[in-house]
Amino acid sequence: MSSRQTVLRSLHDLGLFAWFGSGLMGTVGLNGAAAKAKEPTERLYLASIGWAQFQPVLYGAVLLHAVGGLGLIAGNKARLAVQPEARTNTAVKAALELVAGAVTVYATTQGARVLAHADEGAEGVTEPGAGSSPQLASAQRQLKVLQSVLPLLTGTLIVLGAQQGEQQRPAAGFLQRSFGALRGSR
Repeated sequence: MSSRQTVLRSLHDLGLFAWFGSGLMGTVGLNGAAAKAKEPTERLYLASIGWAQFQPVLYGAVLLHAVGGLGLIAGNKARLAVQPEARTNTAVKAALELVAGAVTVYATTQGARVLAHADEGAEGVTEPGAGSSPQLASAQRQLKVLQSVLPLLTGTLIVLGAQQGEQQRPAAGFLQRSFGALRGSR
């Protein structure tokens, strides 16, 4: 594989940025806008429609991120073999990606539960109303937690990706070794 991995890095990063951004925008923007609907039943329907419309893009972004990430791991296997910090970063990222993926899928199932009870209405997308059934209230509470955790997880993945980029800077290690050798010879 070429030492340049522009396509793989782009898939990895753009997919992750879309995953992060969609969770954040949906939770803050879409849910917030839907909560302003006058009719309590519209709140849940509007948010559910918006999330459903975006769902193929969201899962496409997750897929692009995964393809790019697996390609980068394959392309960097020699470096991973000799750099323990890069292996650790990769292992932590992989674990967080699996957790974020599970959170994404589970949030989708809770969103479907909310939609199934949309005719009950609610104060907000993740805030039950006075007449909300225990099933709706449970799904909303879980969805609120999941939608809060997902941007934290994907944001952490962005930071770990930046750290990996820093670990690949050959000049930094070369300069440190060179200056260390010069200091030692004095």
